[in-house]
Amino acid sequence: MPHNSSSGPVALVTGATSGIGRAVALDLANAGFTVIVHGRDSERGAATVAEIETSGGQARFIAADLADAAAVTELAEQAGDVEVLVNNGGFSWFGPSAELPADTFAELFDSNVRAAYQLVAALAPGMAARGHGSIISVDSMAGRIGLAGGAAYGATKAALTAMSRAWAAEFSPSGVRVNTVAPGPVYTGADRDLIENLGATTLLSRAAQPEEVSGVVAFLASDKASYITGAVIPVDGGRTAV
Repeated sequence: MPHNSSSGPVALVTGATSGIGRAVALDLANAGFTVIVHGRDSERGAATVAEIETSGGQARFIAADLADAAAVTELAEQAGDVEVLVNNGGFSWFGPSAELPADTFAELFDSNVRAAYQLVAALAPGMAARGHGSIISVDSMAGRIGLAGGAAYGATKAALTAMSRAWAAEFSPSGVRVNTVAPGPVYTGADRDLIENLGATTLLSRAAQPEEVSGVVAFLASDKASYITGAVIPVDGGRTAV
């Protein structure tokens, strides 16, 4: 049952059943948002919703495959009016460029880029009409620097930031802030050795916990970030600074 009529403003977080997205959902719920938890796995979705409700927050789960354009359209319709949109969902692929199948390349762009575009196209005009809102997309240091094996994935993340700048130009005059957070290596469900090795290359010599990224997203969603739009905020232990 939709909670859009509840007291709290609504936030839609894609890819919110694990990793950074899950941490973002918990942080936004703690900040008073009614959170729409998006993912593909209904069991993990239910677990995230239960954790939010146990802490006194409000949430509901919507399943959708971000690679399926019709499913993303349906997700936006089910979400209704939202105050905050966090484009976090998608997936990564690392490996030799010659070994990336064409269909996986297409799926990367469908999930990581087109789905975000569809959600903004569907939800941002409503924010603009109401005169307020915040859109935060999750880029990656892979979108800023060259990583061997990360050409296609890095391209999807750079595309997300390029779109976010254009969306800031389009929607911020109507009161909608649009920003990007670009994490470095984060301990999620990914290959732990890969994350450890990437973490060692940062200025802080370690990888991040999901909460170290989600706190920045929650800040950008809040009124404390009222004068920040069109920005890319690296949360990468200094990896892209030098």
